[in-house]
Amino acid sequence: MSDSEQKSPFVEHMLELRSRILRALLAVLVVFLGLFSFANEIYTFISEPLRRFLPEGSTMIATEVASPFLTPFKLTLVLSVFIAVPFLLYQAWAFIAPGLYKHEKRLAFPLLVSSICLFYAGMAFAYYVVFPLIFGFFTSVGPENVTVMTDINSYLDFILKLFFAFGIAFEVPVATVLLIITGATTADALAAKRPYIVVGCFVVGMLLTPPDIISQSLLAVPVWMLFEVGIFFGRFVKARQPENEEEPKESL
Repeated sequence: MSDSEQKSPFVEHMLELRSRILRALLAVLVVFLGLFSFANEIYTFISEPLRRFLPEGSTMIATEVASPFLTPFKLTLVLSVFIAVPFLLYQAWAFIAPGLYKHEKRLAFPLLVSSICLFYAGMAFAYYVVFPLIFGFFTSVGPENVTVMTDINSYLDFILKLFFAFGIAFEVPVATVLLIITGATTADALAAKRPYIVVGCFVVGMLLTPPDIISQSLLAVPVWMLFEVGIFFGRFVKARQPENEEEPKESL
């Protein structure tokens, strides 16, 4: 076999990868163009959990000249990526699916749907549960002679970090099932490590959330519960077979 023939599959994979990345970027661009005219309204909605706790007469401020434009712009761009997540995950799955076994492909749809739903559930949990609690706490413990007037860009950076942290953290059941499918571990082995997982959840909560016990616990406890959900469903899946017992692979 010539060098050109040996390189052909690699080149084909790279071309397919480029094609799927371009599709993903195009999807984000389309969503962004549709949302950009509503950028200010979107920021108003996102900032509501903080604004409701601001003292009477206090407002959010912009400390940089371009912030009134760039901050809603950045939020809309990030939101476009979040909205396009289903399509982005599909492109990723379609790229790796040809290398999977038949029984793994049967799990493709539930895992893909679960990943999307859990990601959005994590973001919704952060917005509707975590934000009101932590902003209510932060605005109530400050010195009386300090007026809370948060910079709009600083607020955006703060909430995007929490959105991403909770969205990713809620993927724990999917990650657990995937570990079991690939044969990296078993449900029983994970269950035996439960005490370490619980401690790890609180460590992650400490690293990804503000330095208060409320937000740390609000991340750690759901992640722990979702880990238990992953173990439960992991007991019903089949581990990937060794190479000498391969199942026939199917094309998409």
